[in-house]
Amino acid sequence: MAGRAAEPHVIWARPERTGRGPRPAYTRADIAAAAVRIADAEGLDAVSMRRVAAELGCGTMSLYNYVPRKEDLYELMMDTVGGEHELWEPSGDWRADMLRVAHQTRDLMHRHPWLPRMISSHYGFSPNALRYLEHCMACLDPLKAPAGTKLELISMVNGVVTTAVSNELITAERARALPWSAEQEQGVRMAYLSGQLATGSYPRLAAALTQASGPIDLLAVFQQIVERVLDAFEPKG
Repeated sequence: MAGRAAEPHVIWARPERTGRGPRPAYTRADIAAAAVRIADAEGLDAVSMRRVAAELGCGTMSLYNYVPRKEDLYELMMDTVGGEHELWEPSGDWRADMLRVAHQTRDLMHRHPWLPRMISSHYGFSPNALRYLEHCMACLDPLKAPAGTKLELISMVNGVVTTAVSNELITAERARALPWSAEQEQGVRMAYLSGQLATGSYPRLAAALTQASGPIDLLAVFQQIVERVLDAFEPKG
């Protein structure tokens, strides 16, 4: 089958081009940027080798000369958006720096709504991913913990961010599909919930929910969740 590699490989270990022959018409960066544009505008399912080739104005088969597999295309996409991370000089306050990382990653996922669906350790070792991980480890230098524990912290923060943003995106997508306002939908659901709680059948849940008042501030909830994760890694004593 065209484009299928004969054996496993890592795209980053393959030279982008040899020193022989004419200069290629496209770079990996060109191809990745085209794929990201498609995913941003139409969703990840719209990304295919044929669609990217059309975006670039080349033949599908010629694209395989640059990117042997669709998996490689996904990896190029992940690395491209990973390059949007701002890598600043760590402040010396590891909690503040990791909160900043979390908020920046949240913003990145909202710019590229397909990104949470693609998060995987499979794509965790591209050039920009490695720079990002090294930056996070540098932010955690002041934390007195083994290096493995710091990697666990980074993984947990990324997991929380991915889950939170996935829920935010799904909620927003469903709200856009409603024939009425999201406020109307929420009002009907809250009225039903209040009626159920008033039966007395769910006293613990009722006690927990009565502590909340007013509309939910998603950004504040996000901040609180990340801080609770960081709390678990605070040195004891």
